[in-house]
Amino acid sequence: MLSVQGCGAGTSAEAVPHAAHNLTIAEARTVYQTYLTTSDTAAQQADPTAGLSDVADAQWEIVHAQYKALTSTNIPVPRYEYGTPDFYVPAASGYPRWFMVAVPRRPLGSGASSSVTTLMLFDQPKATSDWALHGTAALAPGQHLPAISRGSNGYAVPLATYDQSLLLPPDVVAPTQAAVVDDGPASPAAAVVTAGDSTTGLYAQQSAYASGQSARGLQYTWLMQGASFPLFALRLTDGSALVLYGLYLNTTDEHPNLTVGSPIPVPANFAPLLAAPTEIGYHAVYANWTYQFAAIDPPASAHGKLTVIAATGGPSYSHAY
Repeated sequence: MLSVQGCGAGTSAEAVPHAAHNLTIAEARTVYQTYLTTSDTAAQQADPTAGLSDVADAQWEIVHAQYKALTSTNIPVPRYEYGTPDFYVPAASGYPRWFMVAVPRRPLGSGASSSVTTLMLFDQPKATSDWALHGTAALAPGQHLPAISRGSNGYAVPLATYDQSLLLPPDVVAPTQAAVVDDGPASPAAAVVTAGDSTTGLYAQQSAYASGQSARGLQYTWLMQGASFPLFALRLTDGSALVLYGLYLNTTDEHPNLTVGSPIPVPANFAPLLAAPTEIGYHAVYANWTYQFAAIDPPASAHGKLTVIAATGGPSYSHAY
């Protein structure tokens, strides 16, 4: 069923290409379809080796945690149903090779109302590497994917990570968002970042939890941290860029000065990730997330703000002692 749903009818993007590129849309479609089949079969058969064979970077962190939860507590690895995909293959040569798919996705067995347009980023770092799903980011409620610039042959227009025509060079987008999550509206970075669930919203969420833990005599801290994952950018038709990147959110809940105290509860969704069920947070509990984001980076001349439009995150590490 997944194989049929994941292979929708081709679009006009499959016109014969005449721009410089080393990946065809037909090849991208094959990579995507192979991933759907492999990942779903692995999840159905509870096979971590196969399940981790075609993911990398942010997606590997999240899927690895899902298979660990399966092993420790028999929580099934999520499975999905997919609608008709739209392919965005950059007109580029050399490595890494990469492409993005925008596709409606919903949990297996759920109703149509659960479907969310999800951006899936695939890459092949070098010729000797296998293709892998690098990350996924679900569009925020009510958000539509902006129009991505394509040449007459249907291939998307990639941008350099240091492009200076934008409000922020793409390689500065992640740390700018992270500064707002860490410091909130008071951060200087907030002047160029739109408020929302993945920016000031995350700050408010973490800050509120920290206040609650402080009332219990605990110290809670968080840090949105850069990751070594590659980032990619595509030109939009209005001159903006769609930037895709990953970040970590690292949290610590501890007794002051790490003294011994009453056990600190491990969040329910992190308990399956403990190295051993006997771990108890007499001193501290570490609970870390891995995120994949997509943001619109406006042209420098537009005087706009960076806007995060898509995000997917999941627990990826937990430790208590």
